[in-house]
Amino acid sequence: MMSISQGRSRRATLAGVVCALLVTGTALTGCSEDPNEGTNGVGRLPADQIQSRAQKAAGSVGTVRLHGTVVTSGRTYTLDMRLKEKGGIGSVTTKGETFRLLRIDDELYLRADAGFWGQGADEGGGGGAGGGGDKGAGETDAAAAEKLASKYVKVPQGDPSYQKFIGFTDKSVLLGGLLTLHGKLATDGHHEQSGVRTIRVTGDDGAGGTLDVSLEGQPYPVRLVRAGKAGTLTFSAWGTDFPLKQPAKDETLDYGKKLPTS
Repeated sequence: MMSISQGRSRRATLAGVVCALLVTGTALTGCSEDPNEGTNGVGRLPADQIQSRAQKAAGSVGTVRLHGTVVTSGRTYTLDMRLKEKGGIGSVTTKGETFRLLRIDDELYLRADAGFWGQGADEGGGGGAGGGGDKGAGETDAAAAEKLASKYVKVPQGDPSYQKFIGFTDKSVLLGGLLTLHGKLATDGHHEQSGVRTIRVTGDDGAGGTLDVSLEGQPYPVRLVRAGKAGTLTFSAWGTDFPLKQPAKDETLDYGKKLPTS
C-alpha cells in the first residue's frame, strides 16, 4: 500500500511540474480536465459565437488602445493609438516617417517634423506647400515645411488626407473593419497574450486571420493577426479613459483648404 501511494504521489508531482512548464509558455491545454475553469466561459462556445462576443464587447466599451501594424494599399502603417467615441490621439509611422494624429469630434490635426512635410519637395513635386511665387518650387516647399514642423496642422475636411487619416482615429470604423475573420471559423486552443489567458479563433486555419479573445473578465479582443499578412494588432486598456484636449493656439496652424502634396 505504501509503494502504491508513493507511486501516485510521484506521478502527481510530475504532472504538476509539466503543467507549470506549460503555463509559463503559450499553450495551456492539458493541465486540467477543463481549461475553461475559472474563466469567463467564452472558450466553451463555438468559434462564430466567440467572434460575435468579442465584437460586442469591443463595441460596448468607450475606450481602447491599439498598437501594431496595418498594411493597406501596399503601404505599412505602424500605429499606436488611443481611441474613444469622440476622437483619438496617437502616432502613425510609415516609410520611416512618424506623425501624430489628434481628432476631437470632426476636427483632425496632424503633427510632424519638417522631413515629413518636405517629402513633396524631396520627390520633385512642383505643387508643394506654399504654392508658386518668385522662388523655386523646392525652395518654397522647404520654407513651408519649416513653418509646418512641430505644429498641430488642422486638416481641412475637403483634403484627401482627411479621409485617409481620420479612419485611424475612429474607434467604430477602425474596429468594425478589423474584428472580422474571413472564411470558415474554428477555435485553435487556449493561449496567453501579454499575461492574459485567451481563446484563439481562426479563419480558414489562419489564412483568414486569427483573433485572440480574453478569457478573463469581458471577452475583449487581445490580439489580431489580419488575413493576407495585412498586419498584426494588439488591444489593451479597454475602458480606461484618457483626456482629449484642443492643442494650444500657439501650437496650432490652420493651413487653409488644402494641405501640401506630401
